[in-house]
Amino acid sequence: MRRPAFLLAAAAALALALAPALAEARPGGSVSSGSRGSRTYSAPPPTQTAPGAARPMDRTMTPPSQPGVAGAPARPGMATPAPQARSPFMTGLMGGLLGAGLVGMMMGGGMFGGASGFAGFLGFLLQIALIGGIIWLVMRLIRARRPALAGGPQSMARATQPPAQAMGAAGGLAAGAAATRAVTLQPADYQAFERLLMEVNTAWSRQDVTALRAVSTPEMTNYFAQDLRDLQTRGWRNETRDIRFEQGDLSEAWHEDGQDYATLAMRFSLLDATFDGAGRVVEGSTTDRQTTTEIWTFVRGAPSGRWLLSAIQQTADARV
Repeated sequence: MRRPAFLLAAAAALALALAPALAEARPGGSVSSGSRGSRTYSAPPPTQTAPGAARPMDRTMTPPSQPGVAGAPARPGMATPAPQARSPFMTGLMGGLLGAGLVGMMMGGGMFGGASGFAGFLGFLLQIALIGGIIWLVMRLIRARRPALAGGPQSMARATQPPAQAMGAAGGLAAGAAATRAVTLQPADYQAFERLLMEVNTAWSRQDVTALRAVSTPEMTNYFAQDLRDLQTRGWRNETRDIRFEQGDLSEAWHEDGQDYATLAMRFSLLDATFDGAGRVVEGSTTDRQTTTEIWTFVRGAPSGRWLLSAIQQTADARV
């Protein structure tokens, strides 16, 4: 009787350990997701609304920028390698095998030991073919691992800070990453950002992936859909209600590769609750409001285009 009880307790402990934090089941959750163009791996400048550092991306489809390419910032914390750095393939096991084979041949023993007559000649040819094959394989692996150089903007500009009344607070603009040119936002843009905050949460609460696709980039839509599926497999659903925009300000805005980007710190309050299949609240509350601060990035294809949510980043002081 003790064995089944022990197994049940172990299974319950494992389920609790593997289950995500239900309190972070709202759109974006507790992770940073999405892309910010060439600034994906650069921290957005702090603002009055979010003075702390934004957490780096946990999920993104943007590959790291190639160090040393003009206009492409290096990933923070990564040293720029020498232009002609040796491949690790040639300094490890493969280098040892090649060195042993060549030295053995020069000493007369070969890679597999000496032989005589015609058999020795065939063995010599086999060694040459084997070494040539290894060299071809190593070079092919090196070429496959070498990242493609991505073109980046060549000139940098700093985005301008919007009026304080535009988002409810004025935030200072720190020196940011590169941009081809600055983008000046209008009051209608800030109204669109606030509206998207509401629309994203409404679509999320309805589990409406089609509606999410209309307000976010394909990358963000895929993350939302995956998060919703994860909740559904556990028999849960999350609802965010009564969203109230409290304060926000611009971190940076820039134009690159034919698209406008705008990154903003947004503080808002909401009712955030997660329900089980029977409709019981398993986390959060339907009556107690929560206040959170997140960094949202929006993108549009043209000045007259529609803004879409491109990234959500968490901050060290996300909940206040």
